[in-house]
Amino acid sequence: MDGGGNENKVEDEDKQALAGLSSVPNPHRAKVQSYSQQLRGERKLHHRQGRKHSLDDIPASGGSRPLSSSDDDFSNYSLDEEEATLDLKPFTPLSEFVAAGSPAAAGSSSPGPGGGGGSGPGAGGKGEAIFKVPMRAAVHPGRPPCLELRPHPLRETQVGKFLRNIACTETQLWAGQESGVRFWRFDRIYDPGCGLGGKVRRGDEDAAPFDESASTSPTFCLMVDAANGLVWSGHKDGKIRSWKTDQYSAPAAAAAAAAGEQEVVDGGGGGQPPQQVDAAAAANAPFKEGLSWQAHKGPVLSMVMSSYGDLWSGSEGGVIKIWPWESIEKSLSLKSEEKRMAALLVERSAIDLRSQVTVNGNCSISSSDVKCLLSDNIRAKLWCAQSLTFSIWDARTKELLRVFNIDGQTENRVDGSGGGEKGQQQQQQQQQESSGHGGEEGGATPQEALPAVPEKPEKPAKEGKGKSGNKKEKGQGFLQRSRNAIMGAADAVRRVATRGTNVFVDDSKKTEAIVMTADGMVWSGCTNGLIIQWDGNGNRVQDFNLLNGTAVQCFCTYGTRIYVGYVSGIIQMLDLEGHLLQMWVAHSNPVLKLAVGKGYVYSLASHGGIRGWNTLSPSPIDQILRSELAGKELTYTRKDQFRVLIGTWNVGQGRPSQEAMMAWLGSTASDVGIVVVGLQEVDMGAGFLAMSAAKETVGLEGSAIGQWWLDNIGKALGEGSVFERMGSRQLAGLLVSLWVRKNMRQHVGDVDAGAVPCGFGRAIGNKFMMVNCVVQGGVGLRIRVRDRIMCFVNCHLAAHLEAVNRRNADFDHIYRNMVFGKPTIPNAAAGMLLTILRFLFCCCSLAFSTYLIWILYYTYGVPFILSVAAGVSSSSHTLKSDKNSGGGGGGGNNNNNGSSEDTKPELSDADMVVFFGDFNYRLFGISYDEARDFVSQRCFDWLRERDQLRAEMKAGRVFQGMHEANITFPPTYKFERNVPGLGGYDSGEKKRIPAWCDRVIFRDTRPGSATPSQCECSLECPVVSAVIQYEAVMEVTESDHKPVRCKFHIQVAHTDRSVRRQEFGEILKTNEKIQSLLEESRVVPETAISTNSIALQNQDTAILRIANKSAADKVVFRIYCEGQANFKDEGDEAEYHARGNHGFPRWLEVTPAAGIIKPDNSMEVSVHHEEFHTLEDLVDGIPQNWWCEDTRDKEVILVVVVQGSSSTEVTTHRVHVRHCLSANTLRADSKSGSRRGQKSDPRQQSGASAATNDSRSSQKP
Repeated sequence: MDGGGNENKVEDEDKQALAGLSSVPNPHRAKVQSYSQQLRGERKLHHRQGRKHSLDDIPASGGSRPLSSSDDDFSNYSLDEEEATLDLKPFTPLSEFVAAGSPAAAGSSSPGPGGGGGSGPGAGGKGEAIFKVPMRAAVHPGRPPCLELRPHPLRETQVGKFLRNIACTETQLWAGQESGVRFWRFDRIYDPGCGLGGKVRRGDEDAAPFDESASTSPTFCLMVDAANGLVWSGHKDGKIRSWKTDQYSAPAAAAAAAAGEQEVVDGGGGGQPPQQVDAAAAANAPFKEGLSWQAHKGPVLSMVMSSYGDLWSGSEGGVIKIWPWESIEKSLSLKSEEKRMAALLVERSAIDLRSQVTVNGNCSISSSDVKCLLSDNIRAKLWCAQSLTFSIWDARTKELLRVFNIDGQTENRVDGSGGGEKGQQQQQQQQQESSGHGGEEGGATPQEALPAVPEKPEKPAKEGKGKSGNKKEKGQGFLQRSRNAIMGAADAVRRVATRGTNVFVDDSKKTEAIVMTADGMVWSGCTNGLIIQWDGNGNRVQDFNLLNGTAVQCFCTYGTRIYVGYVSGIIQMLDLEGHLLQMWVAHSNPVLKLAVGKGYVYSLASHGGIRGWNTLSPSPIDQILRSELAGKELTYTRKDQFRVLIGTWNVGQGRPSQEAMMAWLGSTASDVGIVVVGLQEVDMGAGFLAMSAAKETVGLEGSAIGQWWLDNIGKALGEGSVFERMGSRQLAGLLVSLWVRKNMRQHVGDVDAGAVPCGFGRAIGNKFMMVNCVVQGGVGLRIRVRDRIMCFVNCHLAAHLEAVNRRNADFDHIYRNMVFGKPTIPNAAAGMLLTILRFLFCCCSLAFSTYLIWILYYTYGVPFILSVAAGVSSSSHTLKSDKNSGGGGGGGNNNNNGSSEDTKPELSDADMVVFFGDFNYRLFGISYDEARDFVSQRCFDWLRERDQLRAEMKAGRVFQGMHEANITFPPTYKFERNVPGLGGYDSGEKKRIPAWCDRVIFRDTRPGSATPSQCECSLECPVVSAVIQYEAVMEVTESDHKPVRCKFHIQVAHTDRSVRRQEFGEILKTNEKIQSLLEESRVVPETAISTNSIALQNQDTAILRIANKSAADKVVFRIYCEGQANFKDEGDEAEYHARGNHGFPRWLEVTPAAGIIKPDNSMEVSVHHEEFHTLEDLVDGIPQNWWCEDTRDKEVILVVVVQGSSSTEVTTHRVHVRHCLSANTLRADSKSGSRRGQKSDPRQQSGASAATNDSRSSQKP
């Protein structure tokens, strides 16, 4: 509500806007359309004869008068109780009306007080869908039933413990967090959580039991080494750490301690014997890391094991390093006392690939951060994905094979000293890293082995430079310093303003994730939702845009299926051709990572929740689980109830006394758990608004006056002892804050804020042409209470009697564009620029303002300012989560391109939405004297018939689907300040008609016009609210508005996630139909291999044939090396040692090492012996280290893992490959420069018959 002086004149732009709106009928000429209006017309004549203006003696409307009996039916919160639970009894809440969706509203065709008889904002068509109550159910019908391994924790409980990535071993799910790692055992995923009384921290009470490591630097990436029973983690501090997968289970230790037992566990590093561990001590102690070393100076962003067992890691600035397995294996064998020596051994063996491809300061690969590393085990290659480029490397020789961009075009990149200051700094960092950890495989020169020594002269030089700069700056004049400051601020504004305008088009194509499928194709996902398919050589095959505009976050594969996780929380399931098989909304937040383990695809959301999705979905198991879980709803349903107090006040730039604050809030907050306070017109000065707009642009908000209000509200509520402030948001003169009672604090969290401006209102001129810009709009807070979402939006809509349509449009704009949890509004930058320009031009009479304008014009010019404003305006379209597209599955339509205009607003997904504030809706068709007469007689029913908001809601043009309690208090606008009683209504020259400008409108999960008594609180209707108090505090006189408060009694139904997880596991284990379907899914197609024994000599090649004997199902196979043994003599006993992640030895090439075999077909796999000398080891074709060459025979065991296209079980075959050393000296062909010698018969095969399956391992869900 603007001040009194703002209603004298309307700007030309507002007049033009109002001209396009339907005209407002003359109040005195309006037809009488109802019986109540006719009665009121008769009463008017009676009151006009002898009207009295002294209303001071009329008693004020007390909120307790109509509700006193029902209000006593509830017990108040006790400050001494830890858990205050209200005992719900029958009561009579305030009567409510449904503004939209009722038959009366649907059948009403008469024009509202705004004049327009057509459709208003959001009326008709698709617009009505966004105002409907969100669908809720015990089991979500639009997605497969999921395993809640870790339910959504409240954000406030995860500070310093946020999960950022996951990876699966055969028996565990590992997660990297901000303070280390943790893991869950698959044999305990259905166990109940520890609850609030357990030893876990808040946020993990309902999670399945897990084990946690000692505190470390934040974990950025995880990698599983199944061959050695290790999980490798990359950290923010640049270290790589190893963790044994057979760590002792703390929950198991606790159980053992309770039984007074001793458990036998594996002790230290690899190869150490088991030892006795005290169970009680193990239960309380977190497990510790194994081998660790300083890999990079910056964070370790990605890691992967190559097909030869080497560890590759990527960091900032395009740095890629290789850590040879030989040095890692040697370090793992050392004792714990030699930890430092082990780390130094690995650090000295590093191979810096970036330095190898840098010649004369020019580098062949990009200097952007290494986003992903991918091992192509089929072709023994390795992919490095950066933001806009890819590079392919030979995993065996470490040679760079190709560099290409996101469009598949080969790049001849030159990144060097010409790249500017940043490039020089990156090059210096790379040189320091290479000097500290560089060197070739197998060792390093003494100079390279030395740690990086900091250049001591640099720091004094920088300090000296800084001091000299300060002296120079001090010598500058005031105007010069102010000019520099303003130019810097303008640059900052320009950078922020153009951040969302897609000026850098390539940013929308940034690669976020990469994965390899079973057929050897590589898939990458971009920030614009584009999914690109590549062949093994980096040629772009095709692309898909299945969810237009929604960033791809992660991939994973299982059999012949591809799972895609999006920033919107959606997961898609694709086949190898890119056809969409199923899609669902997995989380309410972005899906960070996907991992497959033990029959589930696990998804990690950004809020830290982890869910498991059955790998058989979609299948009949989904429907059985859904119906069985729904039948046990009462088992895991829990109900709670509490009260919420909403307070709204247009303070008119005033600062009330503490007594007024107590009368408004403190006197009625004794029995509530949550208090939400909304203020309007906290400060409306032109300078304040300009500064607020500037702060919004750079991501800041709030003011000293806003802080004053927060402090005084806290005093009235007893902040610190009774209530705790959990969030606030300020946009210019709008301020909203939320307070929670301390004993309810543990159930409330995920507080997000949002703001939406609605433009710049009335601007009036005087002799100085000063502008008083009033920003209308809304500020909101979103919270999670007992796993239910509640949104509170404080609004200030357009003023003036005739601006009904503008108010309707303001609400529609706020509802559709309110985005929570993101840095302010995107179009605030444009608003800030317009505000500053208005302010500067209107203050042109001042010399300093003239100087500021000259600076902006001289530096950038008017075209720049106009272009920035236009560009930012075009960027106001914000990407929202497409929650509406996640229902159901099936369908292979690839053209699922949803327009961003059709995305559902975030408010439409909330379980409860409350709008409150100065809505500025007035009384129409009534004069000032008539309105005061009705107020004096308390004829509020007749006044409500002339309420614009009531009429617009009934017509379905605003606040669609929402409710308002029955108004039993006098109009709250407009009063003379500091005049007590109802006689304070405006009696000046303007005599503004009293009106209910300050309102509270709400919606919960009740369908249609159902009342709390008609709709029982359940998981299908989880939030049921009733208004038990709705009143204005008439005794407060510090503003031209009266404060209003509304108290809700809210019932919430929620799910006990721990109990439901138990029920989920019980159904899977005991349901006969599910067990039968699972048994069918374990069938693996029959396969055979041509031999189980291969002998090779130097440069020999043998063919291993894998046959698929099934006539219906495809076979997915992969080959890995189980271990290598060396034989000095014929009778030596074999002792096999595995390389990293079952990598092949360097002398063995297996191609292809994975693939798909069609029904009744076979695949030929080449098994080749290759000398592992590099070109640098050869002089004239002769190996330079021949005298120390290993002359022992070598034998490896190749394991062929066979799986059906969607089976949950695998079959394995084992093939022994032996290399018999040749007596002839190896010579390379010096003419051709090839490292490959003459091969023996490429079709050498053993005469053994086809080998049969020798082992079987199941992966049951």
